[in-house]
Amino acid sequence: MARRTFGAVLVAVLTLLSVAAPASAATDRPVVTRAALDPALVAGRGATVGFAEQEAENARTDGTVIGPDRSAYTLPAEASGRRAVKLAPGQHVEFTLPAAANAITVRYSIPDAPHGGGITAPLDVAVNGGHRQSMTLTSQYAWLYNQYPFTNDPDADLLHPDWWITECACVPAATTPTPVVTKPFRPNHFYDEQRLLLGKTYRAGDKVRLTVPAGTPAAWTVVDLLDSELVAPPRVDLVAANVLLFGADPTGRRDSADAIDRAIAFARRAHLKVYLPPGTYQVNRHIIVDGVTIEGAGNWYTIVKGHEVKLDTPAPDGSVHTGVGFYGKDAAAGGSHDVHLSGFAIEGDVRERIDTDQVNAIGGALSDSTVDGLYLHHTKVGLWFDGPMKNTRITNNVIADQIADGLNFHTGVTDSVVSNNFVRNTGDDGLAMWSEKIENARNTFSHNTVQTPVLANGIALYGGTDTTVSANLVADPIREGSAIQVGSRFGAEPFTGYVRITGNTTVRAGTYELNWQIGLGALWFYALERNIDADVQVTGDAFLDNTYNAIMLVSDFPVKDLYSINGLKFADLRVDGAGTSVLSARAAGSASFRNVDARNVGAVGVNNCGSFNFPPTGSEFSLTDLGGNDGGWLAPWLLPNTITCDDRPPVVAPPAPATW
Repeated sequence: MARRTFGAVLVAVLTLLSVAAPASAATDRPVVTRAALDPALVAGRGATVGFAEQEAENARTDGTVIGPDRSAYTLPAEASGRRAVKLAPGQHVEFTLPAAANAITVRYSIPDAPHGGGITAPLDVAVNGGHRQSMTLTSQYAWLYNQYPFTNDPDADLLHPDWWITECACVPAATTPTPVVTKPFRPNHFYDEQRLLLGKTYRAGDKVRLTVPAGTPAAWTVVDLLDSELVAPPRVDLVAANVLLFGADPTGRRDSADAIDRAIAFARRAHLKVYLPPGTYQVNRHIIVDGVTIEGAGNWYTIVKGHEVKLDTPAPDGSVHTGVGFYGKDAAAGGSHDVHLSGFAIEGDVRERIDTDQVNAIGGALSDSTVDGLYLHHTKVGLWFDGPMKNTRITNNVIADQIADGLNFHTGVTDSVVSNNFVRNTGDDGLAMWSEKIENARNTFSHNTVQTPVLANGIALYGGTDTTVSANLVADPIREGSAIQVGSRFGAEPFTGYVRITGNTTVRAGTYELNWQIGLGALWFYALERNIDADVQVTGDAFLDNTYNAIMLVSDFPVKDLYSINGLKFADLRVDGAGTSVLSARAAGSASFRNVDARNVGAVGVNNCGSFNFPPTGSEFSLTDLGGNDGGWLAPWLLPNTITCDDRPPVVAPPAPATW
């Protein structure tokens, strides 16, 4: 990818509106959103969840509305909808319940400790002026800094001084004089969330006020949103191996791992389920599962929680820590089968990213299995599966505040489905399929919601055959990624058979790529290590409020004449707002378009650079108009391969999306 000097003018262009607004003028009418949008705009897409989302900027407050902002390393940029409310001590934000509720989730940010490691601070919760409770907020799981894989130390020098960085447009270790980098360098991953049972059911119209008390150690508290929910009573299973009978401690004071192992062994012999009653169970290692069903009382009531434990010597897989997690057996040992996990929460204690560590909530190889209705929080990855494995269904889970991915199908996962999951605030891809060494095949990501992945993509496909991504909702990727990426990279096997990207909605997607110094598309095809020439069809999708391009096709500059993206088919799409173009082609190849409607496009409809060779015959990327492409974005003069290359076109922020 071509590079140019990074300057103040470019920063100003790429930083969209960033303002501090006065206290909210919202009325008492509750404003319910989905991914900070009118729910009518995303009907039928994303996960069906039991909670109602309310953005703090739409609620009553005497604090300050921050944002919107889409530049990296800012508090509003990492907020849902790119806005939030900042409270000083003594200030509040008040939400009106839209429906009966007995539980809330608050997404928030508070400052880090001066030298890293986080702080804790109180937040008062009152309903209708009474029933006061206190939440203890923490930044111990937030605030990462520096270059990948990041550090908790805001005072750290560059982790990789031999890497090119955009801040100086140089390789610091090879530059004289050595550039001075502002510290903390690239702060990110600011937000966390916390859940609270209110103790009784409140009615629609009741008011939940969040107040920062005087004397808090937090100089400020940012509230992003509140989710309110009517949680069903705890589920009771009398015909099961109850872990309490095997010595588990529901108070969380004693380690319950061995007791859970005993319950699992008994349940397998007796052909029973394992039941985890309401309580908090301390578990500081992996629970190995095979041929067993484990059910909790509901993920608000049954919590499996553990510390991250440093190993005396590294494990054979390179792990230097262990922690709470339910793992299938390794695929090399035959994997696990017929495992069914449901109705509990897993609360980890992962505060740094170490890629060799197996400190995921769910891991190993699980074939012919289900994972349903879990709440996965503060682990490295919510669910990381190392195949080969087959026929697994991941449904109805909430995956929040992960240091890395939300879910990854890694290596030889086949005939599996991820559906109706809600993923928020991952430190890497929200949902990924990675065909490293062995291809994944016949997998589907359907009706999931992915919000605010801090790094990388909402949904990522790295190789594989016969893949479907359908009816998902992806919002607000923050850094160096897209809503949906189809990438030939990371040593992945090729894309073969078909790729179907159908009926998805993306919003406020397409981030700034630091190394290339360009804006990415909401949908990003990336041919880095191989051609992308499978049967790829993108049909019925909606790309809303795109920061840069709706669709981007890239072959990295060193391989621009080696790999291409061929035969893509786009049909029945709507593009409502693009800061630059509908399509940016930065690779050789071809695509066809039918019934692609676009409006509020900031630059030329097709930014066609091809492979940057600019031959007199036109761009190396060609487009075919199959008819019905409205909005003037695919004008005849652009066809079939007119060069319209503007390496970094200016950004024109589009208006908010509306009903078509």
